[in-house]
Amino acid sequence: MSKSPFLRAVSDDMRLRGYSIRTEHAYLHWIKRYILFNHKRHPETLGKEEIAAFLTYLAVERHVAINTQKVALNALAFLYQKFLHIELGDLGFSLATKQRRLPVVLSAAQVAHIISELDGAASQIVQMLYGSGLRVSECLRLRIQDVDLDRLHVTVRDGKGNKDRQTLLAASCIPWLQLRISNSIAIQQKDNALGVGPSLPHALGRKYPSAFRSPAWMFIFPSTTLCAHPVTGELCRHHLHESLVRKALSIAAQKIGLCKKISCHTFRHSFATHLLQAGYDIRTVQELLGHNDVKTTQIYTHVLGQHYAGTVSPLDRLG
Repeated sequence: MSKSPFLRAVSDDMRLRGYSIRTEHAYLHWIKRYILFNHKRHPETLGKEEIAAFLTYLAVERHVAINTQKVALNALAFLYQKFLHIELGDLGFSLATKQRRLPVVLSAAQVAHIISELDGAASQIVQMLYGSGLRVSECLRLRIQDVDLDRLHVTVRDGKGNKDRQTLLAASCIPWLQLRISNSIAIQQKDNALGVGPSLPHALGRKYPSAFRSPAWMFIFPSTTLCAHPVTGELCRHHLHESLVRKALSIAAQKIGLCKKISCHTFRHSFATHLLQAGYDIRTVQELLGHNDVKTTQIYTHVLGQHYAGTVSPLDRLG
């Protein structure tokens, strides 16, 4: 994203506060849209009326989802309250009413069929998404220190909402994880000989100058090439890109003739639904997924074959 001097200043402020790259990109996107919506006027000359008009426009004219409108609101709240130090008060805008759709969930047989059509890193990543309930970004960011092969758990660091959590690790993943960890360390050692290593979070590289040599910080799914660090610009090795998994999934779904529109997130949905089907309580599933509110987890009860405490259709009681 090309940045004006103003947007660069906003970006620098977010980095000082430790915001993630994904949050930074999302906020800058909505701040830029807001400025363009107001004919490129400087935000300092605008107020809560213009903010309310923009958020109402997103809901009424663009028909955005509730969560999309919330992200735009959070971006503008950051802009005014934290960057410009201007209190907004009550905005009084129209809330988006487009309801969240029920998640697409696969059967266990469909999950197994898709995994059988995948190979290499794509297969292993999908196994982690389904086996641990990870978001694809969380899976790709995993480092060697985040996977405990003895205690069978995965630590997700700086997940959604900047939260850490622990979730399950499938025992069937151990053999290929051991091999992948060994290969990642070998790649790291070659990179270290060139004076480079894995990309490191925030200012950790400055605080611990030799951290890039520690196997603990190496990605389990490292990129095949070196690149410039998104913040510092230094040469490093990042993790694989999400597009690798998406493309492989699209091809696999076509091969098996799957008549459902799936994504990487489908396997996280399936993880949650299948745990509930197996009788695990919803609070446990909530914890594994990292949801703040159990209401978010409850959506999976609506896609179960026998939800609402085992209620069955009256048609099945006839005869």
